[in-house]
Amino acid sequence: MLSQVRDLDLQLLRLFITVVESGGFSAAQGELGIGQSTISTQMAKLETRLGFRLCERGRAGFRLTPKGEQVLLATRKLFAALETFKGEAQGMADKLLGTLSIGLSEALDAQVLSRVGAAIGHFRRRNQAVQIELLSAMPAELERRLLQDQLHLAIGYFSGAQAALDYVPLFEETQALYCGGGHHLFARTEVSLEQLQGQDSVLHPYRFIQRDEPWQTTASSAHSEQVEGTLAFVLSGAHIGYLPRHIAAPWEASGLLRALLPEQLGFSVQFHLASHRGRQPSEAQQAMVKDLLTTFS
Repeated sequence: MLSQVRDLDLQLLRLFITVVESGGFSAAQGELGIGQSTISTQMAKLETRLGFRLCERGRAGFRLTPKGEQVLLATRKLFAALETFKGEAQGMADKLLGTLSIGLSEALDAQVLSRVGAAIGHFRRRNQAVQIELLSAMPAELERRLLQDQLHLAIGYFSGAQAALDYVPLFEETQALYCGGGHHLFARTEVSLEQLQGQDSVLHPYRFIQRDEPWQTTASSAHSEQVEGTLAFVLSGAHIGYLPRHIAAPWEASGLLRALLPEQLGFSVQFHLASHRGRQPSEAQQAMVKDLLTTFS
């Protein structure tokens, strides 16, 4: 009785089909390249493996038994399924599969988003069937999600202090110190560093950025974890604060914001592509990293 299908069984079944399609043992010799006695021996092995006769052979000619007819149908289905499997397996060999979760810092420049979109577009032109998820969050949250395997990749301005994460430089963002139209420094022709001392500024939790800010506040009654909050405080005219230049640009063009000593007090923030160094990246993740680095190079 056939309890397991082995390679030898597949060979015997292929011989069986050839014999049937040729019309008998004698006619199958040329197709199989073996003698009739060998064919007979191989067919006997198959019948022994199955536990019943497949065909009648003799002076009356070659014909299948009822069970042989059923085995023929089942064998053709088996080999059709094997061909389907082979085709799908070959297709998967060069195909990117799975899921990708990518985190983005909030309030990214439009040009940066355009490049991220271009990288995704290039990735989609690959041979792939990958589910991609994008989410926006603050840097600390992105790092937390990377550490907890909730993200595969993240783009943001990070502390670089997480030993478990790899940080690859991607691009820089320029920041400047601003005041709003209602602030008493807004209309001054010139502003000095001395005049900035004691000004009520906006604090944010990103100490790793704040320590690099050319101007350090000594007084603050405003706190915001997000760029939009900092912008609202500055637009109030009661506070000064650092903002990304691309965020401030339309408000500056409308005459509602003013950069304070931008050449002296402006600075750049390095954005990185972060991933967990302790996790083996999938082929899809490796391809996405390549497309992002190429797009931002």
